[in-house]
Amino acid sequence: MQLEAVLADVDANLAACARLGTRAGEAGAEVIALPEFFTTGIGFTERLAHAALPPDGPATELLTGLAARFGALVGGSFLCRDADGEVRNAYLLAGPDGVVGRHDKDLPTMWENAYYVGGNDPGVLDTGELTVGAAMCWELMRTRTVHRLAGRVDLVLAGSGWWSVPHWAPRALFGPLERDNTATARQAAASFSRYVGAPTVHASHAGRLECAMPCLPLSYRGRFEGATVITDADGRVLAERPTRDGEGVVVAEVIPGRRTPVADPPRGFWLHRRGALPTACWHYQRWHGERWYRRHRAGELVSR
Repeated sequence: MQLEAVLADVDANLAACARLGTRAGEAGAEVIALPEFFTTGIGFTERLAHAALPPDGPATELLTGLAARFGALVGGSFLCRDADGEVRNAYLLAGPDGVVGRHDKDLPTMWENAYYVGGNDPGVLDTGELTVGAAMCWELMRTRTVHRLAGRVDLVLAGSGWWSVPHWAPRALFGPLERDNTATARQAAASFSRYVGAPTVHASHAGRLECAMPCLPLSYRGRFEGATVITDADGRVLAERPTRDGEGVVVAEVIPGRRTPVADPPRGFWLHRRGALPTACWHYQRWHGERWYRRHRAGELVSR
């Protein structure tokens, strides 16, 4: 599914996901993918620090309810506050009988560092009939994700909230950066199966985003990039909904199963080039976000 989330409005986003999930189930979907951060959307705002849900809360109830209603596998990630007080970007996979497994995103991306800590599990979820690999947004950009999933899974379930490069001046600089960013957002999801050797179902956010910029006296105004896409094990796109088309669902017939990947990953850390601006933001927003998270986590623990 492709979601136009309301930033930090959990109730509104759960209602939208229930509606879109029902549409997918009624269309015959046996696997339903929700995007990353389906309960909150993603942007830089203090409201997200207070929007994390418990692992057995309403987000999990939505996933398990859709799975039971349609006899489907249903997966998506949300900001999850665990019993140790830490928040993680937790991808939960549900089946008709309940939660099948969980994967915590390995590294927060840019300003995401302000809201959660990374995980270190392999993201290989056994449903009994299929082995599912979970990957979120820039996990689709890293060779380490390929190494943990290639040859081990029958299907990849993925989700992204990939924001655009702002239309700042000078346009001669930021225009080309945005064109490259748009291409990478789509390519990262559409090509991932080529490296892993299994079909991929990738759900995306769509719509506009306005929020603050960490450490800068500027506002971010942009949109979500990429596409909701379904590919076969060789990376051929079977169905696609570009984010410019807004909220909706796409359905395709997919044959799960692992096979020899048709492409070898690069030898470095990244599967795709990030560009100069994303590289700079990756580093300074990580530095800022880790400190911001510790301050706000301490405040949350005191308030509880």
